[in-house]
Amino acid sequence: MTEHMRTVQQKSVGGPEVLEVVEAPVPEPAPTHIRVRVHAAGVNPTDWKMRTTGYWYTPPFGQGWDVSGVVTAVSPGVTRFAVGDEVYGMPNFPDTPGAYADQVTGPARHFAPKPAGLDHVHAAALPLAALTAWQALVDTADVGAGQRVLVHAAAGGVGHLAVQIARARGAHVIGTASAAKHDLLLGLGANEVVDYAAEDFAEAVGDVDVVLDAIGGDYLERSLRTLRPGGLYIGLANPFDTEGVALAAEKAGAGVRGVTLMVEPDHKGLEAVTALVEEGRLKPLVAATFPLEEAAEAHELGETGRTTGKIVLTLT
Repeated sequence: MTEHMRTVQQKSVGGPEVLEVVEAPVPEPAPTHIRVRVHAAGVNPTDWKMRTTGYWYTPPFGQGWDVSGVVTAVSPGVTRFAVGDEVYGMPNFPDTPGAYADQVTGPARHFAPKPAGLDHVHAAALPLAALTAWQALVDTADVGAGQRVLVHAAAGGVGHLAVQIARARGAHVIGTASAAKHDLLLGLGANEVVDYAAEDFAEAVGDVDVVLDAIGGDYLERSLRTLRPGGLYIGLANPFDTEGVALAAEKAGAGVRGVTLMVEPDHKGLEAVTALVEEGRLKPLVAATFPLEEAAEAHELGETGRTTGKIVLTLT
């Protein structure tokens, strides 16, 4: 008898109302893959962008990439995990999503052991956002002691983790956020916080080595003005606009560079994130949780762009 599970799917692109919980067969892991019973699934901006545009996929398709849970099956030949292991990761990104489900399969190397002492809800808040910050600040920028790092939307999902990762690398961290979030960011390790609503960050901040920008738009040109000669701008908001970002940096002069970044599954990066968590140097913030059946409500909240930290779906 085929075992079934709940999963969130959409038959068309559109607003949150297109998300529906349906029954589907429990998947079997392909070669090199594992299957995980999902205890919690993180919600990310890329999820509602997928919902509204479909990216390069045609509905129907599932939703979500961030998961934390317990291994329920391992394909032959996989040596990294065994049934019963607690793991977290962002399996299959950017291929067709499916983390909003009771069980999910993905390559074993898209997962890592869940950080000790962290519950599934907080672990599910980490993979996509923390790997984005890690791959930008460490793999791309090689941020080190004494460098000045400007993080936009510093209280957001990626931002609040980027602040902590940059600080753990010894950087001087400047964040942009609304005034109500300044104390929180200072508590997370930011050295300076700028209220973007009260002053122009491009006038208030200068001599920056690295800018991490999850907002885009006019923040590109304004951010480039904050960079020291030879500084680096990393754009997250539109990873496909590589030419536009590079041209804007060239126009800015002073040898500054501009790149875009799209996160990739990376078990080594996740293990580095785990180490920071277990050392007490990285703490994910969860703004709200919703049961799987309220995925649409989770998207509605996320799309306000006003949440501090991450939104997570809980499954039992």
